[in-house]
Amino acid sequence: MADRTPRPEPPKGRAGNKAPRSAAGTPMQRERPADTTQEISAGKALAGKARGWWFARLWPFLGPAFVASVAYMDPGNYATNIQGGAKYGYTLLWVVFASNLMAMLIQSLSAKLGIATGRNLAELCRDRFPPPVVWLMWIVSEVVAMATDLAEFLGAAIGFYLLFGLPLLAAGLLTGVLTFLILGLQRYGYRPIEAVITALVGVIALAYLVETVLERPPWGQLLQAAVRPGFAGPESVVLAVGILGATVMPHVIFLHSALVQNRILAPTPEQARQLFRLEVVDVVLAMGLAGLINAAMLIMAATTFYATGRSGVATISQAYQTLTPLLGGLSSTLFAISLLAAGLSSSTVGTMAGQVVMQGFTHRSIPVWIRRIATMAPALVVIALSFDLTQTLVISQVVLSFGIPFALVPLIMFTSRRDVMGDLRNHHLTTVVAWLVAALIIGLNGYLLWQTATGGV
Repeated sequence: MADRTPRPEPPKGRAGNKAPRSAAGTPMQRERPADTTQEISAGKALAGKARGWWFARLWPFLGPAFVASVAYMDPGNYATNIQGGAKYGYTLLWVVFASNLMAMLIQSLSAKLGIATGRNLAELCRDRFPPPVVWLMWIVSEVVAMATDLAEFLGAAIGFYLLFGLPLLAAGLLTGVLTFLILGLQRYGYRPIEAVITALVGVIALAYLVETVLERPPWGQLLQAAVRPGFAGPESVVLAVGILGATVMPHVIFLHSALVQNRILAPTPEQARQLFRLEVVDVVLAMGLAGLINAAMLIMAATTFYATGRSGVATISQAYQTLTPLLGGLSSTLFAISLLAAGLSSSTVGTMAGQVVMQGFTHRSIPVWIRRIATMAPALVVIALSFDLTQTLVISQVVLSFGIPFALVPLIMFTSRRDVMGDLRNHHLTTVVAWLVAALIIGLNGYLLWQTATGGV
């Protein structure tokens, strides 16, 4: 006898009785609040019905890469760029730009994964790898997210200390409160939190624009250093490895795929391709700005410290204290403000990444406040116990190096497969370049770990 039990109707999408599907053919379900106005504008742009200036049509698609770009200008970048500029002048400026090109490629692949599948990298790893591998990846990724947040919380706390004289523990707690407040904007859709983080990035950019004007660097030398590879002895090679090896931040690879995951639905393969092309523009603009800010950090240190014989400046606090007599109080204040903005924005992004990792790998309904506290707690414990901050930052970067293969290798594997990506699968040349970049980054991080273990760093 035939089964006459009524069957539930499939969910309805915006284009009839079928729910929207990803480029790979899987159903797309929204997991965060929609921004209706932005989505309507984006839908018109994808359908070719949008009118107005080019930037107005692009506007709905900007945002995810600017959030992800924060990881490339966090307090850890301050330390390496200041040290590189103070010790070797403009010699390693080309390393900053080479690193930035790699970041553009990797973050583009992460965005493409979220667009094509409607899922983030952690969820795909959970679905397609054996359980023992998934649990190992989750543990490593969780530790990496905590280590990342550790450096970023310390940066924000140092910023509060330099500007207002707050004790580090009070500054760390204040950073945690402000991070919670910024993350609370997620309940209102994706646009408010993107706007706040982009505004903080703007503060960093403006601060370094003013710093560059105050320094008056030799532009001819800068242009040569930006395009001419070179080193200044064995120690400069190690520092270049540090800058290049920390190019790809594993937590932000997971996060970027989640930021575009069902943010703007593209029901057809053609619209998915168009959406990806627009997200590439977002990546180029955001990562380009991050690259210029990192270059400005190194230029500031080279022009101010290296040119005046102060090559021994190697820490953030030393840089702040030395800037005042060299360039005046405005310069040091701007430096501290930019550090605070970088710390707050990057700690917010690091905590968001921790949420994505925990939820994606475990697929369990864990209260959001527990996911956030789990990522923040180690940083607050380190500050409360008065650990040596420099040594703590070094350890956090070592932990970060361990996590890079667990994010980068699955990303390239998935984006190269048609059964995962559909029509958005990587071109063969893209896959080859991506594997070469991955091998370089993983190899350099391995070298940096070996140097750290043997006392070379």
